Amino acid sequence: MIKLHKENIEDYLRQVFGKDAKLESVGSIGNLDEQGMKSFGYGKPLLIRFLVHGKPREAVLSTMKGDKYGHQFYWDRAAILMFQFETSKRMKRHAQPLALGYVDRSNRFNPIRKPKEFFMLNEKLSGHDYFLDLNRIAESGLQDGDEQLARDFGSWLAEVHAKKKKDDDLYFRRIRNLLGASECILGLVDEAYPHPYALYPDDGFIALEKKLIDWRWKLRGYADRLCAVHGDFHPWNVLVDDDGSFSVLDRSRGEWGEAAGDLATMALNYLLWSLGTHGKLGGAFERLYMAYFSEYLETTGDEQVLEVIAPFFVFRCLVIASPEWYPDHSDETRYGLFRFMENVLEEDTFDWQNINRYME
Repeated sequence: MIKLHKENIEDYLRQVFGKDAKLESVGSIGNLDEQGMKSFGYGKPLLIRFLVHGKPREAVLSTMKGDKYGHQFYWDRAAILMFQFETSKRMKRHAQPLALGYVDRSNRFNPIRKPKEFFMLNEKLSGHDYFLDLNRIAESGLQDGDEQLARDFGSWLAEVHAKKKKDDDLYFRRIRNLLGASECILGLVDEAYPHPYALYPDDGFIALEKKLIDWRWKLRGYADRLCAVHGDFHPWNVLVDDDGSFSVLDRSRGEWGEAAGDLATMALNYLLWSLGTHGKLGGAFERLYMAYFSEYLETTGDEQVLEVIAPFFVFRCLVIASPEWYPDHSDETRYGLFRFMENVLEEDTFDWQNINRYME
């Protein structure tokens, strides 16, 4: 909840309009009742009257109310307000935006001036990309520590996923986004593949989408599984140090979701690296997969994850089989991923110990 103080509003006005800006009054729309300030932070706009160079001005101070319709987090709401600020000024007869800002954790109002793009600065971590280890294993086999690292991945995910949250609507949102978001399944089908695509005709995509609707309704019954997630746990987002420890990058798609998404993402990459050599999961990569998957299940005891993981495998298959994102794959590798993607949807529970059944 935002704690609103008149001095904070006046400070903000001075940052935006100059040091001689002076706050006159604040209240709800149609009624300059100071009690209206108590409702700020719940989506109710406030009328602000102030002076700039001695001349009277009026403005409406607005925020968005969080709700279950994709606005649970402040960054959701920020995106909407940024859109309104940028586009309403270009529409005739529309109320003109005067300023865009944010409230910091000290309840100070801060302006954002003429935004064009946002950026973030992160610390530089040591280590090398984990996919380089997988390349090395493909060429020369396992070394001491490789299987232990895979087990460490499984135990780390178990620790992350142990943090639970009761919020059915947030779980529904995560599953809805898995299918419908532009960077997830439907977005990949539309944008990450040419149409028509010789290796996977449009009829295949249509059938795939229809099956996924059934899975969406199935997963509505698992909302109590909502937990903390990484969201994009794959070999390009893991850095490995010389001592065998690891760090992760690029947390994506929300803090809360379904554990199966993280588990599937790394697991599928062991299959990807194995396809080029074995045409299925085999050799060193089968050992890594078994170490990783068994560690996760033994640590969590979460056998239920096998009942919900299939659509998350589909998403990752569409990512790593994409000719746009991974142009160097052989046709055989892509065919293998497509076979797995289709077959894994046909069973209610994933048979993790016999993954090659899904390659037939």
